[in-house]
Amino acid sequence: MKSIPFYFAILFILISTPAFGWGTTGHRIVAEIAENHLNCKAKRQIHKIIGEQKLAYWANWPDFIKSDPNWKMADSWHYINFPGGMNRNQFDLELKNSSDENLYKRTLILLDELKNHQNLSLEKKQENLYFLLHLIGDAHQPLHIGREEDLGGNKIEIEWFRNQTNLHSLWDTKLIDHQQYSYTEYAEVLDVYDKKFNENLIEGDLGDWLFDSYQKSQIIYSDVKSGDKLWYNYNYENLSILENQLLKGGLRLAKVLNEVFG
Repeated sequence: MKSIPFYFAILFILISTPAFGWGTTGHRIVAEIAENHLNCKAKRQIHKIIGEQKLAYWANWPDFIKSDPNWKMADSWHYINFPGGMNRNQFDLELKNSSDENLYKRTLILLDELKNHQNLSLEKKQENLYFLLHLIGDAHQPLHIGREEDLGGNKIEIEWFRNQTNLHSLWDTKLIDHQQYSYTEYAEVLDVYDKKFNENLIEGDLGDWLFDSYQKSQIIYSDVKSGDKLWYNYNYENLSILENQLLKGGLRLAKVLNEVFG
């Protein structure tokens, strides 16, 4: 994959793109937490694919390649849209009837291919792993389980400490950046090991986790409207959702990687 370094060269251009899941820091937090919970066999198998580099290094690769027209078909893999106000049965029906080109169906495809990774080329294993790292993170950013009419909050214009932005960007990057941690620091303060607590968080499967994120998105939508001016109180009232989603993303990513490679 000789072209990968090029994508890192355009990092600063891409960071401002509003279609990302968690921003760069958020995805690295999720990957760092996951790496801390890999079993020995999974670590060995992943090492064969990516070498010594940390998972966090590759967690944003699927966002970095968005400028490459050869990967244009992957844009829709990062999210899945739903109407508001659905119950679990309605949600599951929407999942079942959705196309293959969304976060849910594409993640299932990646999992299926990686479980049989012996049949894949090294390049294909790498690509699939990078996308899996990223999409499990996206699955826990609530506005990637948002509404089509506002593009997951991208059309909901707000102010954040007097700076113009939108609701999606606020949850992608600005709330995380407001805490003023590096990704390693944030992963460390969130990942306070409690075996019983962690086991409760990783229960269920991808459909359960997406519905959990969907429910969080409904809370976020109900709390903000276009034109709102958001300050310290918004951070205070929503920090627990933000941090729980990051932690769950990391622990659930580890669960998936251990099942695939362990």
